[in-house]
Amino acid sequence: MTGLGYTLPAVIAVVLVCGWEIAILRTGLFRRPGYWLSMIIVLSFQIVVDGWLTKLSAPLVLYDPAHITGIRFPWDIPVEDYLFGFALVTAVLLLWERERIRDRKVGS
Repeated sequence: MTGLGYTLPAVIAVVLVCGWEIAILRTGLFRRPGYWLSMIIVLSFQIVVDGWLTKLSAPLVLYDPAHITGIRFPWDIPVEDYLFGFALVTAVLLLWERERIRDRKVGS
């Protein structure tokens, strides 16, 4: 197991998105309860869908064991999927937030 094929990019994606918010955008998104509520909602649906797709008893999606950590929770979901999910949803919300702030500045 090297984790380079899926684990490393997943970790890098989280670091880049968080760094983008903290160092560049500074929208304050991480301080908003609505953001964290959104993430809980996304996570709950991700668990249901991803759990069905990756269940080891009858997987629809297969992962090369050499490219993941092998940690699966719950229902055989690779932890890397949560990292990518977090990075993707957060990046989209940050883009929306950036545009909302721009529109507000243009309209004033």
